[in-house]
Amino acid sequence: MAERSFDLVVIGGGSGGLACAQRAVEYGATVALVEASRLGGTCVNVGCVPKKVMWNAAQIAQAAHDARHYGFDLTVGAHDWPALKRSRDAYIERLNAIYERNLAQRNVHLVRGRARLTGPSEIEVGDVHLDAGHVVIATGGRPAVPPIPGAELGYTSDGFFALEDRPQRVAVVGSGYIAVELAGIFAALGSSVEMVIRRERVLRHFDVMLADGLMKIMRDEGVVFHDHAVPRALERDADGSLRLLLGDGRIVGPFDALFWAIGRDPLLEDLGLDRAGVALDGSGFIAVDPFQQTNVARHYAIGDVTGHVALTPVAIAAGRRLADRVFGGMTDRRLDYNNVPTVVFSHPPIGTVGLSEAEARDRYGNEAVTVFTSGFVPMYHALTERKPRAQMKLVTTGPEHRIVGCHVIGAGADEMLQGFAVALKMGATKRDFDDTVAIHPTSAEEFVTMR
Repeated sequence: MAERSFDLVVIGGGSGGLACAQRAVEYGATVALVEASRLGGTCVNVGCVPKKVMWNAAQIAQAAHDARHYGFDLTVGAHDWPALKRSRDAYIERLNAIYERNLAQRNVHLVRGRARLTGPSEIEVGDVHLDAGHVVIATGGRPAVPPIPGAELGYTSDGFFALEDRPQRVAVVGSGYIAVELAGIFAALGSSVEMVIRRERVLRHFDVMLADGLMKIMRDEGVVFHDHAVPRALERDADGSLRLLLGDGRIVGPFDALFWAIGRDPLLEDLGLDRAGVALDGSGFIAVDPFQQTNVARHYAIGDVTGHVALTPVAIAAGRRLADRVFGGMTDRRLDYNNVPTVVFSHPPIGTVGLSEAEARDRYGNEAVTVFTSGFVPMYHALTERKPRAQMKLVTTGPEHRIVGCHVIGAGADEMLQGFAVALKMGATKRDFDDTVAIHPTSAEEFVTMR
């Protein structure tokens, strides 16, 4: 068995693992990165990146339908899903190759295969034995599938990216950001879409304004919602179509395809955590402290395996800060998980950072919280048949009206939020926003003009 020793061994070549490995090398550490599949992890291969490509296609489809209202004589034909898939997959393959070249240029030793912890500092990858001064576990997650009869007949988000053709009748089970993103893409590209949700609304962990606003727009675009619905079984009819049986006796369908978007589980099987003594939390994720440290010395975990804010930029930030602390001498360096901005690539997109109105009232009390809102039809839609409303909300606290939450749904929300997230992180007040000159005519100006 070949043996190699490294200052750091990173298990997992996703966004967080890549970021941690490459930052550690900058400090002079010797680093090995172990990955059995394509480099880039979920985000690059079956997540953020190919999803954004599909979202772009859906945006173009909507714009094509709007074009006649701006004087264009367009005939919108059928969408070529296979051609889009070929172009998208080729782009992802180029990214995979770029990641591998970057590792080689930075002298990160790439080990192909599945890693298994065999002791406090020992890792086996096939017939290769690695001795690690420090170990980072960044193996990511996978889509969850419900334990019900026939669940295997449905797709997950991974399966969405493998589709060779667009199904016409689609069901999406779930209410989180992945569910609404998939539903929005299918609807914009011409599929008939129905969403099956457990409660009364989607995006239950977001501000209610965002969830209600999105559901109104999606309904206007033809999406059907089945609320308070708990799947009991998925069945295939004689003609090949699918029907979803619900716990209360309702039957939903028929569909050509059903997608499970009910959450994600950590990828930890056969990793040998018991051999190293690494503990899990009550939900099955690796338990870590605020410095990404597990219960075992010199063993850390970052990204989706920790269950903390499962977003690509979060994993990257946590990985880089971990390397800064362990190899860069920044003893207090760690990621602050408060005020993490995020975007939902729904149609239209959603941007949010900080506390929802409900969270702010729970934390600070009703009397300490002041909320400012704005709602309008964006100028783009002044001429179009579609009239989706944009909505914005600033949640503030205290007599100085310090902004603790910033929320927006509407065209451009994905791009405008980044700057406002910086302002919130710096402790901006409503007065700071009021004193900022608006950029006109934009939707973003509403954030600095609302009363």
